[in-house]
Amino acid sequence: MSLLPVEDALHRLLSTARPTRRTETVPLHEADGRVLAEDVAARLTQPPFDNSAMDGYAVRHADIAALGSILTVAGMSSAGHAFEGTAGPGEAVRIFTGAPLPAFADTVLLQEDAAVLEDGRIRTTFLTPKGRHIRPRGQDFSEGEVVLKAGDMLDAGRLTVAAAMNHAALSVYARPRIAVLATGDELVPPGTPPGTSQIIASNTYGVAALARAAGAQVIDLGIVADDKEAMLQAVRRALSLDIDGLVTLGGASVGDFDLVQPVLGEAGMELDFWRIAMRPGKPLMVGRLGAVHVMGLPGNPVSSLVCSHLFLVPLVRRLAHLPAVSREYPAIAAVPLKENDHRQDYVRARLARGPAGDLMVTPLDKQDSSMMKAFAASEGLLIRPPHAPAIPAGAPCTVLLLREPSA
Repeated sequence: MSLLPVEDALHRLLSTARPTRRTETVPLHEADGRVLAEDVAARLTQPPFDNSAMDGYAVRHADIAALGSILTVAGMSSAGHAFEGTAGPGEAVRIFTGAPLPAFADTVLLQEDAAVLEDGRIRTTFLTPKGRHIRPRGQDFSEGEVVLKAGDMLDAGRLTVAAAMNHAALSVYARPRIAVLATGDELVPPGTPPGTSQIIASNTYGVAALARAAGAQVIDLGIVADDKEAMLQAVRRALSLDIDGLVTLGGASVGDFDLVQPVLGEAGMELDFWRIAMRPGKPLMVGRLGAVHVMGLPGNPVSSLVCSHLFLVPLVRRLAHLPAVSREYPAIAAVPLKENDHRQDYVRARLARGPAGDLMVTPLDKQDSSMMKAFAASEGLLIRPPHAPAIPAGAPCTVLLLREPSA
């Protein structure tokens, strides 16, 4: 099977991905970043009454038609405490922002447009147009009005309006369930003293973090040894958990101990593609186990993280009903860059902001795909397309932003 270009692989992966149809009802404080499964209509009218937009005096406009008009203050209306008395011609009511407008009033005179006299009366110092500074009932929304639509992603603004419409909980699409299975005789969990020839299993944590940030519920299946039967049992256990995706870590290449692909084939996986024209991450494997998406990530930590950024994150967002996002940005090479071969390179790099705000890219010296410290120190991945020519310092290039540069 020939190496598949990155863009072709991503297109093939997403073309078969169907967003989950499962829904659940969650309280507002758990709904941030979720996607609405139903339209949301207002359960009340907002504002529920005419109210003042400013601090001042509620008046009849006829009483302030002339500059220097003098009015008697008959009472006060504040937020939560409406004026319950009566006010006749020539009288005003002291009013504060958000307070109910008395029935007699048709205008709010700003407090800075009124001089307070010694006897407590006020004199107008500005000709205020009729109807000014009043928020009418229903100005924001009316009871029964659909304000939020199914498919809207909930953020701070949408959660605020949902709460104002008197909804304590919302129906949202369930997060896609992604199971992560690490493979390898050499792996032991963090916190365990490794034995001879053993290493700490680290990939799960970065891959799971990216999947969660993209909108998934992650199920950690732990570590399974390089044993066909044990691996097959782990896969069958994963499929019993009503998952949307299965991500395996390691064992997807062609060595004597790379058992993931044959085991998944025995479990019924239909292989879509395997081996991508990219560096790092060439051994990426993608297929389906019925309705379950399968992604076999390379065992090298950096390779698994790069493949997760490029393929797992877009897949999870598609399953979660979330819009596609691109973290690729134009940048400037801070140093000369060599020509590239037939594979698309994702080069770990430090980023800095230039004087004009441009992203300046400096590749790290060491690029071995097992070196996690270098990846953790990188703010971005410099993208070098297949057969890219050498370019001098100052030439334009493209980066995949991992985090904002500190300087």
